Amino acid sequence: MIVRSVAEMAGSELAGLFVAPPGVGKWKVAAAEVRLRPTQDVSSPAPRTDTLVVRLQLSDYPRQRCWEGGVAAPVRDVAAGEVLFHDLRRDPRLLLDQPYHALHVHIPRAAFEAIAAECNAVPIGDLDYTPGVGLVDSTIAGLGASILANARDGAVHNRLFVDHLILAVATHVATRYGGMVAMSRSARGGLAPWQTRRAKEILAANLDGAVPLTEVARQCGLSVGHFSRSFRRSFGTTPHQWLVQRRLDAAKDLIRSCRMPLSNVALSCGFADQSHLTRVFTREVGASPAAWRREVQQ
Repeated sequence: MIVRSVAEMAGSELAGLFVAPPGVGKWKVAAAEVRLRPTQDVSSPAPRTDTLVVRLQLSDYPRQRCWEGGVAAPVRDVAAGEVLFHDLRRDPRLLLDQPYHALHVHIPRAAFEAIAAECNAVPIGDLDYTPGVGLVDSTIAGLGASILANARDGAVHNRLFVDHLILAVATHVATRYGGMVAMSRSARGGLAPWQTRRAKEILAANLDGAVPLTEVARQCGLSVGHFSRSFRRSFGTTPHQWLVQRRLDAAKDLIRSCRMPLSNVALSCGFADQSHLTRVFTREVGASPAAWRREVQQ
């Protein structure tokens, strides 16, 4: 589920606009940032799979010409920040007559069904959308911006956080555009003691966040959604927030006890680099690592 550029994977002459990025499997969702040069050609067909592409446009695309199911959509201007949907069962095509920049989130039908099961809801049917029409959706826009920011900030290594963001997009789409309504159920408790120990062991051993949330949940014998809810009930925070706090605790210990360069502290504690450490440390502690070191080592 790591965000990466489709152009990097297939070269700048990418033929299929809706080619799924690596990692998209039967039960998974994934995201890819797509940058393409104009070719004056219609995009090639993608494999027909029961998958929805949520497209967050990142640059203006005036007078868009596109087709779905062989039917031409009205020619429309698509503004940066608007959201469109493309059903891969219906062979979506786009005239690539201008530079294209967008974030694509691929959500297989099986993922929607798994989300519905976790929410104790009836599986959704077809989504309520009009092909080729851009929508203003501040939730998807905000989640998409966070996905991109983490990728560009070096936090792409934190697969836990990326997993949460992409899963949130899928859940929001199912609820707002698929009409998914969770049915009442008795409240569940948090993690069992053995699950608490196992989750802490895995997370603490992977401060860089490289372990995917799906693997932590699997080790605890739970689905991702059930694990996330139970973790929050047990710890009062999300797995990602818990991991950030452990990184900060480890960084404080090193800063307090030795004169290791801050760049080395950052890498030892799972931060992407020193600037990443400085931003998170300053936000959470209220002082930069250097200032905090001077204060505690006086």
